[in-house]
Amino acid sequence: QVQLVESGGGLVQAGGSLRLSCAASGGTFTTVSMGWFRQAPGKEREFVAAVNWAGGLIAYADSVKGRFTISRDSTKNTVYLQMNSLKPDDTAVYYCAAGRQVVPGRTESSYDSWGQGTQVTVSS
Repeated sequence: QVQLVESGGGLVQAGGSLRLSCAASGGTFTTVSMGWFRQAPGKEREFVAAVNWAGGLIAYADSVKGRFTISRDSTKNTVYLQMNSLKPDDTAVYYCAAGRQVVPGRTESSYDSWGQGTQVTVSS
């Protein structure tokens, strides 16, 4: 089982930026792709972005495309989510996930391990 620890969440004004980090440890040799999901109050968890460790495949939700950038540092077993032009609708708990699919999945079932989440709050 891969252990995932997210960091970087916080409170920011609309239009601002945050960078989330997700450090992976444990069974990282089985991890092929990493994803970010988010869950707003009263809503289901939704896909945000994903990348495979090789870095050649990246996917974004339409709602964040052009504003968020996912990247990874294989030497540090860390995945980042740079979030720019934040909106109040981006307010949610953001979760990091690790999976074994070569093609980064957009569904929760594509991932085996999950972090505890980090809160992102965007004020208007």
